[in-house]
Parts: sequence; structure tokens; C-alpha cells
Amino acid sequence: MDLIKQYIEKIEQNNIVSKTNIDGVITFVSDEFCKISGYSREELMGNTHNLVRHPDVELEIFQKMWKIILNKETYKSTVKNLSKSGETFYLNTTIFSLLDEDGEIVEFVAVRYDVTKSLKAKHELVKKDRALSELNATLEQKVKEQTQALLNLNKNLEKRIQEEVQKNSNRERIMFQQARLASMGEMIGNIAHQWRQPLNNLNIILYKLKKGFSGDEDVFKKNYTDAKELTKKMSNTIDDFRNFFKPDKKIKQFYVNQTINQAYLLLQKTLEDENIELFFDTMSDYKIEGYPNEFTHVLINIITNAKDAFGSKKGSKRIDIVTNLTKDKDANEFLSICIKDNAGGIDEKIKDKIFEPYFTTKYKSSGTGIGLYMCKQIIENSMNGKIDVQSKDNSTSFIIKIPYICSST
Repeated sequence: MDLIKQYIEKIEQNNIVSKTNIDGVITFVSDEFCKISGYSREELMGNTHNLVRHPDVELEIFQKMWKIILNKETYKSTVKNLSKSGETFYLNTTIFSLLDEDGEIVEFVAVRYDVTKSLKAKHELVKKDRALSELNATLEQKVKEQTQALLNLNKNLEKRIQEEVQKNSNRERIMFQQARLASMGEMIGNIAHQWRQPLNNLNIILYKLKKGFSGDEDVFKKNYTDAKELTKKMSNTIDDFRNFFKPDKKIKQFYVNQTINQAYLLLQKTLEDENIELFFDTMSDYKIEGYPNEFTHVLINIITNAKDAFGSKKGSKRIDIVTNLTKDKDANEFLSICIKDNAGGIDEKIKDKIFEPYFTTKYKSSGTGIGLYMCKQIIENSMNGKIDVQSKDNSTSFIIKIPYICSST
């Protein structure tokens, strides 16, 4: 047996191969073809490939294929097929003709390989991306709705999260979506807080304008200017919340102070209502690489957890954010961000569980148990960093370490 014949036999034994005569009648099928189609060799031989043709595939596609191969050209395509058991499978297919000495077609040979898993995975990913895009497209409109309608939406978030979980099988993407929806609920409450006082002030100013416009142009101008400043601040608030929900498409370099400021602005009114003071050093500004909105999400989640931990605690309520540079044992430089509160610390029995998915110490209606889990995923998987927690002296410190880029002072 010569080497070429051995080579051909090995290809036929280990690949999805079939041969047909010029009329398309099957004259040979490999074992792999029988295996993936579910038909026996006896069922396939003497039949045509219409036996495995999927009903979704249009007739025009096969007419195009025949035109190409009858013209003695090679046909390449990904073909959707149907097995004997009714399962759909996809094959990357190459069909070419074998010619006799006179250049006439003797038979057609088709060599295929299975791409079912990769195509199905791609279809699932496209479906999930479309669902996420549709959800993001509605965020701006939801922010503009009335405060009461937004608060009512917050009550339905848990139901929406459950619906999203049922629709998708990708656990990590679903958890991230849950975390963003939970954040959206908290942000909706913050919008109500951020707008309530400016609206009251604006009403007072408008009343003054109505009562005070008696020819005193200076009084009118002052009230008019104050009203414009209030509406500008309210507009900026909407922009801040909208920017927070914009998805980060690309990794970028950004300054940490900017994300800390954004997190503070989004939570400022809530913290003030709870008499919680937040301090952070703005003298040094460090640059890191990653997704700024996702990093802001991490900061908001940790600060919100600290706020909830204070509860009805009396006395000073304080959160400190400290940034500095550190090095590991291999002299690699990292930016360390420490977020520390004096809310009483974490029970040692549960400290090792707080980054686990669905673990929460809150009431079921108040927390999903995925916030810190997603923080860990963002820091460690998206930003190549590490996150840890320490608890002592009635305080809790979350320490985030991210590879350092550069700084400016």
C-alpha cells in the first residue's frame, strides 16, 4: 500500500467525509459522518444529502452549490444539517470534484468538520448582548421619569432579576447584570434624595420672583441667577447618573480620584441624610488601567455596605478612603485603595464568606448577596488586581490593589 493511499484512508477514517456520483447519490460515507448524522452506512448509501438537509436551509443555497461544483470549482461553506434524531448540527464543508483523464467529473468529495458547539455559543452570546443593549438603551429614559415611578420600579427589581436569571445560562454575566440592576435601584433612591432639596429651593425662589418682582431689578436678577444654578445642578445630577450606567467598552487608563469623586457625588445626599462623613486625600492622584465605570461600581458598593452597617449607630459615623503605593515581594508596584469605616467590624465567623455569591447578612428584600462577589470579579478578573477585607477595633477595611500606571501631584 503506497503512502498516498494510506493518507487517504486515514483521512476517511478520522474525518467527516462523503462521496457522491455526478447525480448527487452518496457512494461513500466515513464512520464519522455516520456518527454525527445518526444514520447507518446502509441508510446513507444510495441516498442523497437531502436526507440530512435542515428544513431551514433555503433551496437557493443548494442551487448555488451545484452551480459551483458542476463548474469544477471548490465550494466552501458552513452548512446547517439535521440528524436522524432531530438534532441540529453545523459542518464547515469543502466540496470538490474529481476528474478523469478527459477532464470530466467522475465524482464529488466532501470533507467536513464539526463547528456546532462554537456556532451555538456564538448565537447565545449575540442573544445575550442584544438583551443587554436593549436594557442599557432604556436607562436614560427611566432616569427622566417621575420620582415615584422610579421608586416603584425599585420595588420590582427583584422580580426582574429573577426573570433575567431564567432567560440566561451564563452565570457570570447574569450576576453582573443583577449587580447593575441592584445599583440602579439604589441610584434611583439617590436621585430622589439629590433632587428633593433643590426642588424645594427652586419653588421658594419662584415664589420670591412672583412676590418680589415690583420693579427691583437687582432682586429679580439674583433670584433668576439662583434658579438657573439650581436647574444646572439638577441637570448635572442626571448626567452623573447617566454616565455611571454607560457600559465601558474598552480598557482605558484613568485617575482614581475622579472615580472616587464620582462615587461620592452619586451617594452624597444619602450619606448626608445618614450623618455619615466621607474623607479622602486628594493631594495625590494615581492612574490605573481598567474600566472606570465598573471601578466606580465597586466603590459605590463598598461605601453603600458601610452605610448599611452603621444602621442606627450613635456617635461619629466615618468612612475614610486612603490611596498609596505599595510593592509585592517581586518588586511589582501596586496602587492600594483602602476604604475604612467605623461601623463595628465584621464577625470573624462570616468574614471569609462575604465574597461568596448570594451570601448576605441583609434581609432578603434589601440585598441579593452578589454585590461583593461582583466587586471581586471586577477587581481580579477585569483589572488584574486583588481585593481583601480586614476587621479589627470595631472597624472594617476593604483593601484593593491594582497594578500602578503613573501619578500626578
